[in-house]
Amino acid sequence: MATEPTIKYAMAFVDGQNLFQHAMDAFGHYHPNYDVKKLHETVCAEHGWRPNLVRFYTGVPSKRKDAMWGGYWEKRLLHMKRAGIHTVTRPLRYRETTEKDEAGNLITITTPQEKGIDVRLALDIVSTARSRQWDVAVIFSQDQDLAEVVQEVRAISKEQDRWMEICCPFPSGQNATSKRGIDKTLWFQMDEAFYNNCLDPNDYRPKL
Repeated sequence: MATEPTIKYAMAFVDGQNLFQHAMDAFGHYHPNYDVKKLHETVCAEHGWRPNLVRFYTGVPSKRKDAMWGGYWEKRLLHMKRAGIHTVTRPLRYRETTEKDEAGNLITITTPQEKGIDVRLALDIVSTARSRQWDVAVIFSQDQDLAEVVQEVRAISKEQDRWMEICCPFPSGQNATSKRGIDKTLWFQMDEAFYNNCLDPNDYRPKL
């Protein structure tokens, strides 16, 4: 059985849109106002882990399609990079469908879709596990598709005879639409007080 290390180094993997959606549902936050570095450091402090790199993943709209959010993420991501956060982005793709309104008129609905972010996040968890970059992976996401990554990490742990843990912190409250972390991980429920203590006070919205 692998020996549990005395000092445990923890790396964060943050699905920005997944975290935002669940925080909005649970606590009513209507923009991604989290400070991911502080969230990671505070979760680590609760468990006695030593935080290292934060990796952040998000889809980004084009300024042509959405001037406000495109400008927001441009400014926000620059701030993250300057803070030493590793950022991974993919351009949002847009799907158009035709529907009828209440009057029976045909209208076009444009829906933004995030493509490739979850795959990149999963691959990075596995590759950094293989290269021994962390003892604890802290995954800020409730995407159950990542349960397959958990199985892969368990296999790597056996192959390398090395202790590894996966923690899944998630917004938890009366209004939360999902009350589960990723299966077979260590769940950490972030209540509203905990989450609100880790907000970013900066306003990244551009002046249009």
